Amino acid sequence: MGKRPTPAADSPKPCAFCRIVASPDSARVVFEDAVSLAFLDHRPLFPGHCLITKQHYPTLYDLPENLIGTIFSNARTLAETVQRAMQADGTFVALNNIVSQSVPHFHIHIVPRKRGDGLRGFFWPRHKLSDDQLAEVQEKIVAAANHPR
Repeated sequence: MGKRPTPAADSPKPCAFCRIVASPDSARVVFEDAVSLAFLDHRPLFPGHCLITKQHYPTLYDLPENLIGTIFSNARTLAETVQRAMQADGTFVALNNIVSQSVPHFHIHIVPRKRGDGLRGFFWPRHKLSDDQLAEVQEKIVAAANHPR
């Protein structure tokens, strides 16, 4: 798969999230265990917007298989907790992978949502595709899944 991450200690200047992991007092931490650290986003979409991360892996593709279950289980628990704490109607759980990833360090966003909060589904426009276009896209993805790198 992807390249193994460069530990923050090997870098002359660690990334912003590595600095928070190294010094949790520098952020508003809401949860931590052996594989996850969750803290409030300093520029939230809404109050309660958290980021969950820990070890430095640039993208989802770089995340080791043995961490995936625990990190996503923690994200699920945190989403439920944030929804309850913020008296929200639900949550938006997302991650950017390379494109729009402002910090190249794998992290999951947990954003409390209320009906009528102004966000419109996703943050980008949707596109209507014809049945032929959908079939073509389906063929490409199935072919790529059947022939991994």
